[in-house]
Amino acid sequence: MKSDELDNAIERGEIAPLYYFYGDEPYLMERAVKRLTERVVSADFRDFNLDVFYGNESKGDDIATAAQTLPMFADRRMVLVKRAGDLSAAALETLAACVADPAPQTCLLFVGDKIDKRKKFFLDLAKKGELVEFKRPYENQLGVFIRDEARSLGKRIDGAAVEMLVYLVGNNLGELATQLEKVATFVGTRETLTVEDVREVVSDTKVESVFDLANALGERDLGKSLRSLATILRDGEAPLMLLAMIARHFRQLWRVRELMAAKVQQQEVARRTGINPYFLKGVMDQARNFTVADLRRVFEGLYAADLALKGVGGGGKPSLVMERLVMDVCGMGRRKR
Repeated sequence: MKSDELDNAIERGEIAPLYYFYGDEPYLMERAVKRLTERVVSADFRDFNLDVFYGNESKGDDIATAAQTLPMFADRRMVLVKRAGDLSAAALETLAACVADPAPQTCLLFVGDKIDKRKKFFLDLAKKGELVEFKRPYENQLGVFIRDEARSLGKRIDGAAVEMLVYLVGNNLGELATQLEKVATFVGTRETLTVEDVREVVSDTKVESVFDLANALGERDLGKSLRSLATILRDGEAPLMLLAMIARHFRQLWRVRELMAAKVQQQEVARRTGINPYFLKGVMDQARNFTVADLRRVFEGLYAADLALKGVGGGGKPSLVMERLVMDVCGMGRRKR
């Protein structure tokens, strides 16, 4: 079962006796746990009908007993097992009986990171209940999430504002939701969130500095690039994460450079690259600063920096590795216009 199918089933009141939530997107998983809990157990009776266990510190017998206990003052109870991936083999063996013959009055929910669908425990659970995967969305899928979140806040959001938010925050859904709520609060009763609103509210976070650094490198402005880099490293941004953001920016520049060389019209460049027209002119201006040979050398430098940051070949101090990369990018060749 996919996460959106789960949302629809919960909305319809179709609750399975068994669930196992897993995947690499904790925000969606936590939200689904909350929605399911609210649907299964009334807030007034959770003291009686909600049991929470942790796989790294719970015994299978305790979980099984709770799952087989009748609800009080309600039709159903819920048993939630967090960190289910840490359940011992003995605990899983004990719980196998609950999975093979689930108690109809209980919703037993396991929450973990990974599963092995070849194991009998998960094969049986899939027959009697639901395995629900929560995947971190690709960047081109984030727009739907952001618009849905904005709608839940009673707002609409411009396409350029969506793009800006993704650029500044990345694909961390929890952080996206938090920043979007801040923007919605900032605009007050106004219905539409704009790119200016996003920059105004999100600009004081460290991701804004990453945005500035990427643009400064694209402009081949050494002074600005080094100042942005110093700010980012001072604020504790992981160098490898920073490197990934720079690589993303230069992949965009390379793609745009190729399309420009092929005399593709600006509107078509926007369509093929997925870059919002609000940002495209700036990206095209930056792309003109680099030949294809320049861009190839940029990626050779990014690869070398990645190895150095991972300690391959002696590595080096991260700040020096990043400074050397910045100077190489800004200094190569002659500015092309």
